Amino acid sequence: MTGVLEGFATIAIVIALGALLADRGIVDAHGQRSLSLASFYLASPALLVTVLEDTDPSRVLSGPLVATAAGVVVSAGIMLAVARVRRLDPGTSVVATLCAAYVNAGNLGIPIAAYALGDAALVVPALLMQLLVLQPLALTVLDVVTSPERPSVLRILSRPVTNPLTIASVAGLLLAATDTTLPQPVHAPLELVAGMAVPAMLIAYGVALRLGPLPGRGVTPRALATVTSLKMVVQPAAAYVVGRFGVGLEGTELFAVTLLSALPTAQNVFVVAMRYERGVLLARDAIFVSTMASAPVAILISALLA
Repeated sequence: MTGVLEGFATIAIVIALGALLADRGIVDAHGQRSLSLASFYLASPALLVTVLEDTDPSRVLSGPLVATAAGVVVSAGIMLAVARVRRLDPGTSVVATLCAAYVNAGNLGIPIAAYALGDAALVVPALLMQLLVLQPLALTVLDVVTSPERPSVLRILSRPVTNPLTIASVAGLLLAATDTTLPQPVHAPLELVAGMAVPAMLIAYGVALRLGPLPGRGVTPRALATVTSLKMVVQPAAAYVVGRFGVGLEGTELFAVTLLSALPTAQNVFVVAMRYERGVLLARDAIFVSTMASAPVAILISALLA
């Protein structure tokens, strides 16, 4: 447990440095966006390729993926049932479901897996579940309910394969499955660029926390409590139960799927809500509250499982 807490402490310090840079006006919103985009499109994909090329694909795509998916399905399913009872419109229901089940696997998941858990590959099941299944489904439904024209089949099918993190994850797994080694002139720059992924993400995240909007009026406490409880309690609990009793995970793998399922709501849920003009305030407040709750929840999980 000591190593995990030290990893979280390292992450917290770098996030705090990002917040300090924003507070001093050294990095503004434009700088934060540049850091995030550089990490998303370049550094994080490079990190995933270099980590996954030496990983056993069966370890990533078997039990951990099933447990991670179970957490998503249970949390999302409950949220959809609640939305139906409360008669939310379809677009708001989708955004509420994302708030309850879409973890911050990019900005926080990769750093936590790399530093707190010691293996960045552990976040891949969460990334694949979200980028290949949850996100395409959600965006397709939002396209249908908010657009006068139905999205084409090609547009729907192309969503997952246009995400750089998805492409990098699949490429790394293919290299591992075929036992292929990248030539050194290719691997060396990838490894160098990969080194900036985690610090860039964490600094950008700290800047976003400092500059981002705080929760305000407009969302009922009941609605906010529902999505954050599903996100921070139900999702990791379901992942743990299925991981331990369903697929027999133990040790680091069980701890990883539980901890990563307890990550806060991803920031890009707010971007989606803004894009489709559905559940904007709910997304904003769910991200803030779940982010604030993530540290004590992570410490509790570490104390129980690490």
